[in-house]
Amino acid sequence: MILGVALGRHATTVVAVRDGVPIASWSSSGTAGPDPRVVDPHVVVPQVVDPHAVGSQEFGPFLPGLADVFVLSGLAGGPGLPGGPGLPGTPGLPGAPVDRGTPGRAGEPGRRATPGPTGAGGSPGGRRGNERPGSRTGHPETRITIRPGEIRAACLAIDLADVPAAPVAAIRIGGPCPPVLGPHVPHPRGRATIVRGGHSLTGRPLVPLDTDAVRLFAAGCGLLDFAVTATGSPTLADHELAVADLVAAEVPGARITLSYEFGRPGLREREREAILNASLRPAAERVADALAAWLPGIPLYVARTGEGLVSSSYFRRYPLVCARGGTAAALRGRPAPPTAAGGDPSPDPAGEAAAYGATLASPVAGVERIVRARGRAELDREVDDARDEALTRVVSAGAAPGSARIEELTVNPLSYLPDGLYRVRVTAEGTTP
Repeated sequence: MILGVALGRHATTVVAVRDGVPIASWSSSGTAGPDPRVVDPHVVVPQVVDPHAVGSQEFGPFLPGLADVFVLSGLAGGPGLPGGPGLPGTPGLPGAPVDRGTPGRAGEPGRRATPGPTGAGGSPGGRRGNERPGSRTGHPETRITIRPGEIRAACLAIDLADVPAAPVAAIRIGGPCPPVLGPHVPHPRGRATIVRGGHSLTGRPLVPLDTDAVRLFAAGCGLLDFAVTATGSPTLADHELAVADLVAAEVPGARITLSYEFGRPGLREREREAILNASLRPAAERVADALAAWLPGIPLYVARTGEGLVSSSYFRRYPLVCARGGTAAALRGRPAPPTAAGGDPSPDPAGEAAAYGATLASPVAGVERIVRARGRAELDREVDDARDEALTRVVSAGAAPGSARIEELTVNPLSYLPDGLYRVRVTAEGTTP
């Protein structure tokens, strides 16, 4: 079984999928209890998660509901919550209504209700308000059985538009330019500089790299997230790599994004993507950490913009490739939404479509390079190198090594430039282990 998880602005939705078919789902908006809509009884019990355990305070408004969905620690080797899944190998406990108490303000954990003598919510039988005995939100109570170890992976669908961006230190390696054409860092605490260095698109060094300027800026900017962009780096990335080494030596723990990894030929386009990626990395790490704590021991994947998945570790380093992953997953999903027990419609069909769509994707990674070749034999060697890099990347994005394959390869000569320059694009795909 695979879990699809859609984290939206107002709700968290989880869909359980077996053999490509959604069998159950839960949606939590922070205003009502977990709502199981069960098609197959052999699924997982939803349980309330203590918000301190997953860092929901830190995420603020863009991950509402993370504290309201279920935890699976008992299925992966850790103890479950009291009254929850229990330890691995145990038959599990039936589901029961859960009262989350009074919601807190934005960014605060809700206050837990005091358990009553006969139920979880303080009222006889654990009922809330006007809820009928043996029901949840007015429809017949459903009991759900756990299968320990059944969950093979979890796939996350999230749009990063509302993620708080971090301030970035942007380093451009190249010649001087007017201020209006310099690096643009949108965060008010961001910093930017231009240092001498870079290469032409033919790989010719323009000027030596100004290593002293790099060290001075890195040591004095007071930031941990760096975006490095060099002139000509799609052809030769030596100066970007050298700057990364210098920054890492000056700023221990720095997170460094290099523009050549995004492959765009235009300097400002690559620079913009590198800065955006760097600004998302701290939030991506917090999301990945929270999901890892929430689903310990379970492989985690994140939906890419466009198509495909990447591993949690790939998402931590390149969150920009998943910036519109929630939207892409929703377009891919659009299943007939399952109905709640009692025939009620799904409370979050868009979230269900995104969560389900994420489970349908496979790991995908791409490489884009500008190469210089004086003949067919040299071009073939460059293309083979790009193919190997794409296959390596898709494995790092979560594909099983034996499943990695090339899905698309294009080689086009660059117009209006010296002969022998080509743009090589390679897309690789694989399957999850």
